[in-house]
Amino acid sequence: MMMRSCCRPLERCFGRINGDGLLWHMDLKPHASGDFSIAVVQANSSLEDQSQVFTSPSATYVGVYDGHGGAEASRFVNAHLFSYLHKFSKEQGGLSSDVIKRAFSATEEDFIQLVKRSLPVMPQIASVGSCCLVGAISEGELYVANLGDSRAVLGRRSFDGEKSSVIAERLSTDHNVSCEQVRKEVESLHPDDQAVVVYIRGVWRIKGIIQVSRSIGDAYLKKPEFNRDPIFQRYGNIVPLKRPVLTAEPSIVTRSIRPHDLFLIFASDGLWEQLSDQVAVEIVFKNPRAGIAKRLVRAALQEAAKKREMRYRDIKKIEKGIRRHFHDDITVIVIYLDHQKESFHSKGTLGSITAPVDVFSYNSDDAEEKQCFLI
Repeated sequence: MMMRSCCRPLERCFGRINGDGLLWHMDLKPHASGDFSIAVVQANSSLEDQSQVFTSPSATYVGVYDGHGGAEASRFVNAHLFSYLHKFSKEQGGLSSDVIKRAFSATEEDFIQLVKRSLPVMPQIASVGSCCLVGAISEGELYVANLGDSRAVLGRRSFDGEKSSVIAERLSTDHNVSCEQVRKEVESLHPDDQAVVVYIRGVWRIKGIIQVSRSIGDAYLKKPEFNRDPIFQRYGNIVPLKRPVLTAEPSIVTRSIRPHDLFLIFASDGLWEQLSDQVAVEIVFKNPRAGIAKRLVRAALQEAAKKREMRYRDIKKIEKGIRRHFHDDITVIVIYLDHQKESFHSKGTLGSITAPVDVFSYNSDDAEEKQCFLI
C-alpha cells in the first residue's frame, strides 16, 4: 500500500523529542485539506498507544490505537489496518462504511490467527487487545469508526451575534460499560448471565475484568477455545464463556464536511479522562496551530497534576510505569479542515508513533518512498 520500512535512526525518522523523555510531538504537517498536529505522552512501562496519519491529494486517514494488556495488538493494528482500508477501497471503487467494516474484520481475524500461532510460547497474548479509532476524509465526506473508548470530537464554528465561538460535536461512541447505555447493551445480549457486567472496586467491568465492550484482540473474551486451552489456563484469567462478551464490530458515523467545521480531535481516552470535549475544542480554537496537539497533552497533564495537588513540572519528573498511577498514555491528533488546500502535492506521507525503544517497521510491496515520523 503506502507503507514501507523505516530503518533510519530514531531522531532522523521520528523527528523532535521533548526534553522530559516521555513526550513526543509533530507540531504541524500538511494534509489534503489543511494541517495536522500530533503528540503523545507515555505513562506505562511500555507505550501501549499507537497512531498514524496517512495523507494523499484525495484523502486523509487517521488512526489511534490504545492497547491494553500489552502493546502487541495496537502495534499489529498500526501495521495492518490501513493496508486493508487501501485494498478494499480500491476493490470497491472508493471508501465506504462497508470497506471500513471489512478492514476492521480482516485485521481482527489476522490478529486472532496470530494469537493461535503464538499461544504455545506466549499464552498471555490471548488477553492482549486494543481500542481502535479511525477517521477518514475523502471527497468531502468524513467517516469515523470506533471500537472502545478513544474518541473523535469535531470543533464547529458558532456565531453569537458578531462574536465567533466553537461548539464540540462528539462523532464517536464510547464503548465503555461505565456508560449506562453501553452497559444495558451488553446485558441485553447476555440475558442468561446476570454477572456479565459487575461493579468492582468502584468501576463497572465486563466479567469483572475489562471496561470496553468492543476491541481488536482480547481473544480469551471472544473465543471459548482459548479459555479451555491448558496452556492459557496456566497463565490465568480463566473466564468460562457461553458466547463472546466482546465484539470487533465498529460503530461508524458518516457525515459531510460542512463550511463551519473547523477541526477534528482524535485522541485516546487518556486525554478525555482529563479534559471535556468542550474544553478540548476551546483550547484548539483559541491557540495557534503549530504545536496544538502538544498543548492539549500538556493541558491534560496539568489537570492530572491538579487532581493530585501537584505541579505540572513535578508530574513531568515521574518515570514511566510509576506515572501510570497519575495518568494514562495519551495520544492526540488534531486535523484542521480548511476545505481548500491548493499547496498540497505530496504523493502521500505516513506519520506514525511507535514505542520509543525501537523502530516499528512498515512493509509493503509498494516501492514508493514514504516518510515516517515519531512525535
